[in-house]
Amino acid sequence: MTTLEILKRAKAAAPGLAELPAEKKNAAVEAMAEALERGADGILAANAADVEAARGHISQVMLDRLRLDAGRVRAMAEGMRDVAKLPDPVWNTVSRVTRPNGLEIRKVTVPLGVIAVIYESRPNVTSDAAVLAFKAGSACVLRSGREAWRSADAVVRALRRGLAGMGLDENLVNLIEDTSRASAAELMTAAGYVDLLIPRGGAGLIRACVENATVPCLETGTGICHVYVDEYADLEKAVRIVVNAKTSRPSVCNAEEVCLVHAKVAEAFLPMLKRALVDERAAAGKPPVELRLDGRAAGIIPGTPAGERDFDTEFLDYILAVRVVESAEEAISHIAAHSTHHSEAIVTENKEAQEKFARGVDSAAVYINASTRFTDGGEFGMGCEMGISTQKLHARGPVGLRELTTYKYIIAGDGQVR
Repeated sequence: MTTLEILKRAKAAAPGLAELPAEKKNAAVEAMAEALERGADGILAANAADVEAARGHISQVMLDRLRLDAGRVRAMAEGMRDVAKLPDPVWNTVSRVTRPNGLEIRKVTVPLGVIAVIYESRPNVTSDAAVLAFKAGSACVLRSGREAWRSADAVVRALRRGLAGMGLDENLVNLIEDTSRASAAELMTAAGYVDLLIPRGGAGLIRACVENATVPCLETGTGICHVYVDEYADLEKAVRIVVNAKTSRPSVCNAEEVCLVHAKVAEAFLPMLKRALVDERAAAGKPPVELRLDGRAAGIIPGTPAGERDFDTEFLDYILAVRVVESAEEAISHIAAHSTHHSEAIVTENKEAQEKFARGVDSAAVYINASTRFTDGGEFGMGCEMGISTQKLHARGPVGLRELTTYKYIIAGDGQVR
């Protein structure tokens, strides 16, 4: 089926979903989750084929992001059920005012219509995006990357079986069959069919959508995330936070890419950091982190000299750029110059430094004494998320149900004329 045909079917299906009661939507989400679990064998077989085809063409870290197992499929289904438990985001009255002339004006949340998502090699995004769009009252058109297409197709087929079992239109959840750049370009310019386009992937994909889209586009950003270890930091706490932010899952956008260390604690902290990220990981048979050090850090611990672009790179790998700074103000200035405005953290016991950092850093999520890895819809209580927005309009941070709606005004009168 062509991309245009899929878009037409999604647009035709969307109005029926907008009128669906919350109870029926939640029951349909449960049916889709059950269908996903029942289809696990087929999904895992398709995923195994994707992984085998990608082996040798993408890094081990990215291969892990592509790979599914029984536990991950169960987690996808549970994520869908978590969304079903959330309050319905549409047909809620945001505000109500009665004017002096008697007109009652209500501002009401409503579905967007058709949401298109372009994403890369993360099969779990397929179910996350589908359930969020569905619960928000919109049809979705998904365009997976080539590496994950078999997996995405198996997931979508399962979800559509769940919809059909509830007597609902299967075209509420759709997968583009063409994985070439032409289909991405078609979605970017599908005025009249796509109400919101969300790119979820690397910097190149996001830049292409932002620069070329003629439909409304929500910029979900790359993550050059920073952790700043202040002079008043608990250094043991700082090591735990940096290790988690860098190594728990380095291929995701909320992983730390840069560590800034106050000069007053650098002599004590940097050897601790090297021991945890390099020596202990290597001894345990885990991938050690390559430390790319500025001149001052390199004078304290061994590592790789930082190159010109190392503080402006989303590595998505076991690599961490490290710089020594003289003050919290210098850390904030560095972040302002190099950040992608995703997630930044300060480790400090000093309340004044915490407040200064929280106010001074202009990012979607700012952490005090916690890992950047919490920037996630599930961790924020949203069930799951469509992506992390680094723009300021109309959504910022994790894009959940509320951010996938728009609103309209309903004005009730009794014959008033102007």
